[in-house]
Amino acid sequence: MAMASASEPTATAAEGSARVPALPGAVGPEIAFFRVQTSVPKRAGQRYALLEFGAILICPRRLVEVAPYTTLVRPADPASAVSATSVLFNGITRDDLSRAPSFRDVADDVYDILHGRVWAGHNIKRFDWPRIREAFSEISRPPPEPKGFIDTLPLLTQRFGRRAGDMKMASLANYFDLGRQMKRSLDYVRLNLEVLKSCATVLFLEASHPEVQWTTSPVDITMPEGYNQGTSKSVEFVSHIEEMKLDATTQMDASSRGYSGFVEPDDVSPEFIKISVAPSQQFGRRTFIQHKDTPLQLCCAGLNVQFGVSAKFLDNAGWPKLSIVVEIPENISKLLEFCDDLARRSSQESGSTSEWRPLIKKYGYMNYPIVRLNIPTTISGYSAMYSTDIYQKEPSGNIQKLVFSKVDAANLDPLFVQGNMVDAVFSLELYDYQQNAGIRLIAKRLIVHFK
Repeated sequence: MAMASASEPTATAAEGSARVPALPGAVGPEIAFFRVQTSVPKRAGQRYALLEFGAILICPRRLVEVAPYTTLVRPADPASAVSATSVLFNGITRDDLSRAPSFRDVADDVYDILHGRVWAGHNIKRFDWPRIREAFSEISRPPPEPKGFIDTLPLLTQRFGRRAGDMKMASLANYFDLGRQMKRSLDYVRLNLEVLKSCATVLFLEASHPEVQWTTSPVDITMPEGYNQGTSKSVEFVSHIEEMKLDATTQMDASSRGYSGFVEPDDVSPEFIKISVAPSQQFGRRTFIQHKDTPLQLCCAGLNVQFGVSAKFLDNAGWPKLSIVVEIPENISKLLEFCDDLARRSSQESGSTSEWRPLIKKYGYMNYPIVRLNIPTTISGYSAMYSTDIYQKEPSGNIQKLVFSKVDAANLDPLFVQGNMVDAVFSLELYDYQQNAGIRLIAKRLIVHFK
């Protein structure tokens, strides 16, 4: 297959990476939890060398992981940057860095992930953020800027009362029995999020039922000066967590390939779905399906592939119109049936005489509901590229973006085979063309689960 990692010459020397769906300058509602690993300075005044960057984008409304990214970073002088002491602290060896990209090679990714988002992490204001700023300064580029900070070290120290002792991540993880702290950036970030959720839960319970002893204090500690361990502090912390839940229904520009506007089927309320008509210079008018005044775009996990890539139809330029067929669960089926019926009635009321083609088909003796996901192409001169971002998810959980040298259905055949599972982000596009009308599902992102 003509594909390659999106972060060659290799950001995956140790555990894999995935390109987070973001655009330069595009501000998404997701919270960016991140962590860096660095060298350990051998003498006073020596600068840190950035060795690894790991981040996850978190949906602020549900506090679940949207996309991960991790990459090793090859320093200018690996021999001096990687010492026995630094290996002890972060587990990164010189061999790990031998084929890693330089920071200049991954700077765009790091910038896209961080810029314009709320940043979160443990001690990021004093340690991680200065390291990012220094790395961008060394390549003479302006650093990313945050929309806001959630530094969990001072936050938990003030609101949780230092019950876990020194408030290091390892101590917090041990306190909540979350397992040992892992040395690598991505593992650290995920543990950071679980610790934050655990602290918020305890303080919420204490605020609701102060007469109950919800946790124990395994160590003797000294409270910060002025700290009052009471219900008011618990309520303040829970309120702060609520502030993290930023509006996840940001209006998405029609030309954007970001995914800030997607919602899960169970989060869609049919009473807020409507058909909207807007003027268009090219087509006279465009019809959209909207949810709460935002174009309806869905995020659906674990869809079963029933039929692989089809390329039997061509567009007006002669390029193949690629698509796959997936089985959908009941909740998605009911939602799409509702949209299909609403759009069909709107089409008839507008005076269209085109034949309406149902979105959902039935397959097999059990009448499983299936839909077709279209994989569009973008034409540039005499070449074409997929408009859909395609990833593969390994059994280990690592997610890798696939890059294709050309549009060729044969390249996709090994990915979309019957029985494979696919996580899909797609939009709903209405069409009325040559006496045929209906809804077309346009895949924005597909993640194929490899067995």
